[in-house]
Amino acid sequence: MLEKILIEDIAAEGKALARVDNKVVFTAFAIPGDIVDIQITQKRKSYMEGYITQYHEYSALRTDAFCEHFGMCGGCKWQSLPYAEQLKFKQRQVSDQLKRIGRVNVDEISPIIGSEKTMYYRNKLEFTFSNSRWLTNEEIALNEDIPQEPALGFHIPGMFDKVFDVKNCYLQPEPSNSIRLEVRKFALQHGLPFYNIRSREGFLRNLIIRTSSTGEVMAIFAFFHDDVEKREQLLNHIKNGFPQITSLLYVINPKANDTINDLDIITYSGNDYILETMEGLKFKIGPKSFYQTNSEQAYVLYKITREFAGLTGKELVFDLYTGTGTIAQFIAKNAHKVIGIEYVPEAIEDAKLNSTINGISNVGFFAGDIKNILVDSFFQEHGFPDVVILDPPRAGIHEDVANALLQANPSRIVYVSCNPATQARDVALLSLKYKLVRVQPIDMFPHTHHVENVVLLERLLP
Repeated sequence: MLEKILIEDIAAEGKALARVDNKVVFTAFAIPGDIVDIQITQKRKSYMEGYITQYHEYSALRTDAFCEHFGMCGGCKWQSLPYAEQLKFKQRQVSDQLKRIGRVNVDEISPIIGSEKTMYYRNKLEFTFSNSRWLTNEEIALNEDIPQEPALGFHIPGMFDKVFDVKNCYLQPEPSNSIRLEVRKFALQHGLPFYNIRSREGFLRNLIIRTSSTGEVMAIFAFFHDDVEKREQLLNHIKNGFPQITSLLYVINPKANDTINDLDIITYSGNDYILETMEGLKFKIGPKSFYQTNSEQAYVLYKITREFAGLTGKELVFDLYTGTGTIAQFIAKNAHKVIGIEYVPEAIEDAKLNSTINGISNVGFFAGDIKNILVDSFFQEHGFPDVVILDPPRAGIHEDVANALLQANPSRIVYVSCNPATQARDVALLSLKYKLVRVQPIDMFPHTHHVENVVLLERLLP
């Protein structure tokens, strides 16, 4: 146990940081200026990790958390830090990663663009059913015999089999909370078994809710096995109780994991999609579709990407990791042609469908592993890009993709990233031919340490 430790800083992954006997100590739910006791759970050569058992003094920066689940939920760990301070740490995170990992001297990083909404900004949430809810620290401290109750909520961080019951979530607008609470109430009243992930028993497994700026709502129920009577009983109740649900779907998932991308999803009522719009473009969002989870900030992100691309209408653009082709279609009117490449075939089918809906004819989409597609024969058939846009997953781009880009030799590369560390690594790989000239952080996820970052790389003169 470490006693009366001053929290000095916030580390890159959002953990609070202190220093004791020349060792770094990481913990959660603290902010710089807090003085705390820390129970150590891990010891390494150069650092330790632990959890806070007592606060002796609170930081002058600290503000009251707005959610009753703060401290137990892993979603909004920075609620106690004022939003302006959150943005400062995110800005510094981008700068530090580019300098330390990317080994580039950034002359000027544009001020981070904050999210206008800091609550109810998400358009997608996934809830988990559990036959036994996680008890709060206060309940455990009472040392009383508390009856076992089911939960419909989120996993406890780092515990795949522990779920706490969500009373109210401030991440997604209504009718998200109302749907979840009604599902839980109806299931308890009618004896519908909640899932037990360890024994692999139960009926109700997951509930996914997606909303859109157009007001449409999708609800996806995942059942562990099929029971027609129970399934229809629940789905009919939700259908009748929430007419704003325009897409009511279900899936039977008997697997050991919760992923549904490899399963058939069945439309019970309404459409098999919801509709999102942006600058007059329409995007069909299916149950497996990827779409930025903060719709309003996604528009900001795409406008920055388009600005950095500097298109004149004459360029061939490669949009790599295109997903459902949202960026490709967003910039198409400013380019001669856009080629989108994505490794998920279903996403490419969505991209093709959306481009047809939007009447965009100067885009082409290809499915496959990007490092296997960007070979000489592909360039010979489709041409070498003038501009490349990258929006990879958190792991960043494969080294073979970086080498292919160096061979393709576009004049500009616009790199959109949700992980400044891997982005900085990839910028270093591309620095053989490219110079970093613009950096724009964007906050997509208030009250978390996550930050989106857009950089512009320009080809060096020969």
